[in-house]
Amino acid sequence: GNVAPMLHQCCGGAGTTATSLPGEGNVAPKTKRVRVHAALAPSSPPRAPLLSSTRAMAFIHRLGLNHALKLLDPIVHPIVNYGPNARLKNAVNIWDLRALAQQRTHQMCFGYLDSGADDEIAIKRSRSAYDDYEMHYRVLAGNSPDTLDLRTEIFGREVSSPLFMCPTAGHRMFHTLGERAGAAVAAEKGLLFGLSSLATTSVRDIGKEHPPSLPKVFQLYLWKDKGLNRDLLAQAREAGYDAVALTADFTWFGNRERDRRNGFSVPPSYSVRQVIEAIKRPAWTWDFLTNPTYTYANIDGTVPAESMAHFINSQLCPDFTWEDAEWIAQEWGGKFALKGVVRADDAVKALDHGFTSIWVSNHGGRQLETAPPTIDVLPEIRDAVGNDVEIILDGGIMRGTHVAKAIALGADAVGCGKAFLYGLAAGGKPGVAKAMDILDDELRRAMGLLGCRTVQELKELGPSLIRKRGQVPGSNEAIAHNERVAATC
Repeated sequence: GNVAPMLHQCCGGAGTTATSLPGEGNVAPKTKRVRVHAALAPSSPPRAPLLSSTRAMAFIHRLGLNHALKLLDPIVHPIVNYGPNARLKNAVNIWDLRALAQQRTHQMCFGYLDSGADDEIAIKRSRSAYDDYEMHYRVLAGNSPDTLDLRTEIFGREVSSPLFMCPTAGHRMFHTLGERAGAAVAAEKGLLFGLSSLATTSVRDIGKEHPPSLPKVFQLYLWKDKGLNRDLLAQAREAGYDAVALTADFTWFGNRERDRRNGFSVPPSYSVRQVIEAIKRPAWTWDFLTNPTYTYANIDGTVPAESMAHFINSQLCPDFTWEDAEWIAQEWGGKFALKGVVRADDAVKALDHGFTSIWVSNHGGRQLETAPPTIDVLPEIRDAVGNDVEIILDGGIMRGTHVAKAIALGADAVGCGKAFLYGLAAGGKPGVAKAMDILDDELRRAMGLLGCRTVQELKELGPSLIRKRGQVPGSNEAIAHNERVAATC
């Protein structure tokens, strides 16, 4: 969940052009996607004491010099991307993609992508918690690559895999292709695609890469302006989105200390340090200089992200309640997930307030420090809501084995965030495809070695296959797992 308070900081500036792919040239300004009430219109952001983003970007974007630089793109783009593209081919796992993303992306942007809250304990535990679960595989199960079938359903739609890309904001901060790269990969692979309401690509433009006929989920924050909520829901409905996920764990801003250390400030300060960092990352910097500044395309596609930041921050509703969430459910009237659940009692309560799916998530360890790893709370939540309620999980997914463990312990679908964003930052669409291919290959290998041919079989046999380290057969925890197996058979 990369969201508004920091989203605009590194790529802000003036300009009204919309997203374009490299080689497409500059496109006409987009009309407003959402009505912004006059009383709520954003005021002008304060200028930085040194070199404000407006002044800095005026030299490139406001004067249209990015158009002139774009003429050199056929020559410069292959040169500055030669190294990143060559390294991308040699990536073996998601950790390799993370290293490549760090090499290609400006330090403050990579730090924003990579960091967690406070001492970053929650994000570390979200990943390492999967190591505590051992795979007690079956032998002689008769599996082969040809017998594996990962097809399943998410939000009532058939997909090729339970794995998908979570809705996260601000993709163009990491690569100029932005959300369009992930949408195109999801379409090619038959995966669910998630779009954030604070995306830098509009619902309409996403439809060009991932048409309405394909499964997708729209992520929503609760805004103070009910008209804004209605307009965003209307966009999702018109574009054929199958479900809406309401993010409930962003009522306060997480403490991202690494951002402050990296000079990721509001508004951005174009210091000597930041210029030096930009020179070190020529591929990222060339994309930044030769493409239009990004906007929060689903809020207002004509206003740069930095100019909208005050409005968006003022509109995020920190004190919303279950009744407010129920109002959103009634407005949407379709499949509705509560995103950010880590407690069994909240999961049960959600079902009583109009939600049809539970999304187990700790916001990537970016909000409340020492929030529990989602894989640890998953079994309890599954027990609480029963077997007929759809559960989605994200948090700490860096391996295909993590996906297999989550499915075995009660998840119906598993989303990754940082994993595919590392791929995006490392190499655009090929990087995203690489990330999803790596996770898919690891998931298939895990299922094959576990002795499971289908996702349903992994769910049914999962509690007997995946045990927490030190768990003894016959213990209370083991008995609870066996009871879940019996209930699903």
